[in-house]
Amino acid sequence: MAVHLVRRCCWRHFGAFVSTPSAVPASLLVPAGKVAMARALPQASFALFHTSSPSSWADGFSVKEQVEDGRNPEHKMMRELIETAMSPQELFQLSELHALNSNQASLIITQLSRLAAEKKLETESILQDERFQQLVSIMDSQISQVWNNTMVNLLKSLYSLGMDSNRREMQSVEQEVLWRLRRLTFRQLASLAEFLVVKQGKESKLLNEVIKKLELRWTELEGTRTVVMLMGKVGHISPTLMDRLEDKALELAEQFNPDDIRKITLALAYQNRRCVPLLRALSYHLIQKHSELSLNILMDLIFAYGKLNFHQPQVFQKIATDLHPHVSMMTPVEVTRCIRSFALLKWLSLPLFEAIAQYALDNTKQLSVTHLCSIILSFARLNFQPSGSEDFFNMVHEELQRQLDSLEPYLLTDLVWSLCVLQQAKAPYLQQVLAPDFHTRIRGDQSLKAQNFWLKLMHINAAAKLESPDYRGPFLPAELLKPAEPAGEKVTLLQSSLREALAGMLGSRDNVRFDVHTIYGWQIDAEMVVNSENKPLPLKNFAAPHLPHSEGTKPLPPGARRVAFLRWEFPCFSNRSKDLLGRYAMARRHVQAAGFLVVDVSSCGEERGPTSAPSAPSLPALGLAAVIPSRPPVWQPEGAGEG
Repeated sequence: MAVHLVRRCCWRHFGAFVSTPSAVPASLLVPAGKVAMARALPQASFALFHTSSPSSWADGFSVKEQVEDGRNPEHKMMRELIETAMSPQELFQLSELHALNSNQASLIITQLSRLAAEKKLETESILQDERFQQLVSIMDSQISQVWNNTMVNLLKSLYSLGMDSNRREMQSVEQEVLWRLRRLTFRQLASLAEFLVVKQGKESKLLNEVIKKLELRWTELEGTRTVVMLMGKVGHISPTLMDRLEDKALELAEQFNPDDIRKITLALAYQNRRCVPLLRALSYHLIQKHSELSLNILMDLIFAYGKLNFHQPQVFQKIATDLHPHVSMMTPVEVTRCIRSFALLKWLSLPLFEAIAQYALDNTKQLSVTHLCSIILSFARLNFQPSGSEDFFNMVHEELQRQLDSLEPYLLTDLVWSLCVLQQAKAPYLQQVLAPDFHTRIRGDQSLKAQNFWLKLMHINAAAKLESPDYRGPFLPAELLKPAEPAGEKVTLLQSSLREALAGMLGSRDNVRFDVHTIYGWQIDAEMVVNSENKPLPLKNFAAPHLPHSEGTKPLPPGARRVAFLRWEFPCFSNRSKDLLGRYAMARRHVQAAGFLVVDVSSCGEERGPTSAPSAPSLPALGLAAVIPSRPPVWQPEGAGEG
């Protein structure tokens, strides 16, 4: 640091009196045996005064760089010779024929690294070459004279060549860069950070110091390229820096091209940063200014939006429309990645999904069982039935039934559950997952994944009992059909409104049950029994075969019916329609098949079937009059009701 202070003082006091050294013609060739210092010019004693002027630090170049590059033909010619060298041997010959200063030696090392990378050369032979060792010695002997930009490139080159990090010269370069961080331009800092993230990781002391400087100097950030690079490669290390980058990206949103938008949304997705203002701005400019998008951009965008659960209908519609012509030319990986993203976003584009179903039929041999499972799971989430469902599911059954034993248990469960949603689960699928030796492996496992696994098995068991009349077993044991302890979920406004309306209307708590957990794995928000005159009856007096343990034993009187209130919040529906997602559509079917009359209570403000407003003060206002037929069915156990 003392050296730097002396330089600044010398520049202030003597800089005005020292004229720029004129270009002195000197032979570039040094006769063999001559000492390199023999070519030193008398003006060299003033070289110190031409380095590191404060006014030049802003752009990363010193006065010496400007003077020697612009006015010294010898240095300019040497730089050109170094940059045009096509092999390590040419560079080593330059080091033998010319007397090099530390900056020129650094340039040669940088060019050696570049050639090794471009031509995939063996770096170990370069490192062990005596001429390379001499270059390192020259560089190290006057390291303070190496220009800033050259110093940054030198550090990258030594890392790329694989020089031992414990070597003294390597540590000397790292320390010199550390001292000069304040004098580097923002672009140099960004470039260095990008490189260190890959080579050393976030544990690097130098990288942490570089990031601190970037955080402090973020207002110097200009240009979209640097913003995109930092967000994608460095932002995940520093949340503070990422906050600044998001602000800058929002400011520059109008200038980003489609590939920039792709990289930024992917960076946000991988870091799980749901920056809504930025995503909205990028979506707006994507729709307004960019009419044609490549397949890679479309795929990455829908993936990022899906991972961030960010809903932008205009963007989804554009992506689905633009993807449709590409489907027939996509690979199986691209198809499954695409459809899974749309399913995650609950966005059903009928033309696109029909095209994917046709793709599966046309490319059966290219689809692995995992690809086919991904398509089935995505269709089930959105409750999508292809127009040619018979041909499609015949193909699915033919391909899958031969490979059920090879599927991992959790994937097999998801597959059979999805086929139940689509009402395509045949006996072999049900027998595979309901067999005792299949589900005994997770008994006693209290993990969240195991609980979800068991809940799906209960749904599959319900589908086998209620929707598969020809299925004869096996079934899950009755003692295992106990719902898991409910987690402490927040009560929604719709849920509380429904409870208040029913409690106020019925008066007695004996006439209604809330949050009923059934043996089918589904939860009924409210349950009641009405007689033939639509008058509520006390529930505890009657047998309840849909519960693990029934309070009463009496059968329902003639003409009495069970009524189930099912609450559908906004997330239960597909984004493009008023149709329930596959999971909830299956729940509704099962509750109906179990003998209940279903009252759908929706948060969307419109009736869905017998849906009605929860705040109504009477049974007819709740929609019961509309759903109770003139000849109501008699309650029958185990779901003999209408499906």
